Amino acid sequence: MKAATSTTWAEPAAPAAAHQAQKAGWSFMVRALQYPNYRLFFSGQSVSLIGSWMTRIATSWLIYRLTGSALLLGVVGFAGQIPTFLFAPYAGVMVDRWDRHRILVITQVLAMIQSFGLAALALSGHINIWHVIILSAFQGLINAFDMPARQSFVVQMVERKEDLGNAIALNSSMVNVARLLGPSIGGVIIAAVGEGWCFFIDGVSYLAVIASLLAMRIANQSKPPAKAKTWHQLREGFTYVSGSMPIRTILLLLALVSLVGVPYAVLMPVFATQILHGGPHTLGFLMAASGVGALGGALFLASRKSVLGLGKIIPLTAGAFGVGLIGFSLSHVLWLSLALMLVTGFGFMVQMAASNTLLQTIVEDDKRGRVMSFFSMAFMGTAPFGSLMAGGLANRIGAPHTLTLSGICCMAGALWFATNLSNLRENVHPIYQKLGIVPEVTAGIQCATELTRPPED
Repeated sequence: MKAATSTTWAEPAAPAAAHQAQKAGWSFMVRALQYPNYRLFFSGQSVSLIGSWMTRIATSWLIYRLTGSALLLGVVGFAGQIPTFLFAPYAGVMVDRWDRHRILVITQVLAMIQSFGLAALALSGHINIWHVIILSAFQGLINAFDMPARQSFVVQMVERKEDLGNAIALNSSMVNVARLLGPSIGGVIIAAVGEGWCFFIDGVSYLAVIASLLAMRIANQSKPPAKAKTWHQLREGFTYVSGSMPIRTILLLLALVSLVGVPYAVLMPVFATQILHGGPHTLGFLMAASGVGALGGALFLASRKSVLGLGKIIPLTAGAFGVGLIGFSLSHVLWLSLALMLVTGFGFMVQMAASNTLLQTIVEDDKRGRVMSFFSMAFMGTAPFGSLMAGGLANRIGAPHTLTLSGICCMAGALWFATNLSNLRENVHPIYQKLGIVPEVTAGIQCATELTRPPED
């Protein structure tokens, strides 16, 4: 086997990796779609996620219209995300014990019911802030189980290990196409007929993903009854994550950025109205611009032939996210704000998806659900505290100053991660060896050197 150098992060490869790496254009960028189950998943989620983003913008606009309070925007964000922080570790144990496909069907049905509940209250004119808080908390509880199950289920849909990174990048592309279309459509619908119809359309859109899940042909993956108690498995997962320097460091940076940076979204109604003097259309454009940047980041990752170099890209993009937030906080011009939203969307998406790819590559499969539950905690579980903090700070020092501080913290976290790169590189190679993964340099280099003999360890 050919050893990875001590200064690079490598990816697992199959014998056909070199041939795949020579493919150019869209066929290579969407290679994970060759798997029927993943195609079904991709198509169903593409429809459903547009509705989800419509609900996000409609919820923010509804709260701000009813209350005019940046603090309550933060409270609703907190209610919708705190269940992930509280229940994700337990959910990860359940994901490792139960059938992941069945879990996803259940979570999607429950999410559909939640959206129809919001729609019924809004369209009847009886909705108030407490309804939104309770239903947001219910959706957060659903997400606590849905996210680790969804992330762990990718390996069952994508049969070849070397296509896993592409599938994750395509997932990110799918999310951000929806992030581009959903807020734009939502802004138009809110202005025309109100928030309730956004919630209703979201409920209908869940039918697409439920149908795609039920249409899948999943090999029997029944798991033997777990002998260990839930608490023991929970502790085992925590020990595994905390004891692995690469996993621990990646999750810590993601948690920091999610805590101080991602809650910028809850303040967007404030910027759209008070800073840029617009309405729901302006809010839609801002969120869509962030989605365009994130989509560009996802396509960038999908076009990569290897995870080589992602360790360096993670702090660079986290830093770019921070710079974008600082610039946006200082802008009073719509076109400049939209441009800076492109930067923030690109920066966070690449950091998040690259972190996901590296984690999915090195994690042991029997602990995948638990590790991805910690990923969910880092990605979404810290955000409620950030939303609450951002709403409170915005009430005291203003939304622009709040985002400036957020950007500075993101840049500081990126610098800390960069100082740990050398240690990370030293730790990744032994992990690949322990898991029996064959590391190699990019297939392009392999082809160029035309290796004809087995490389040395």
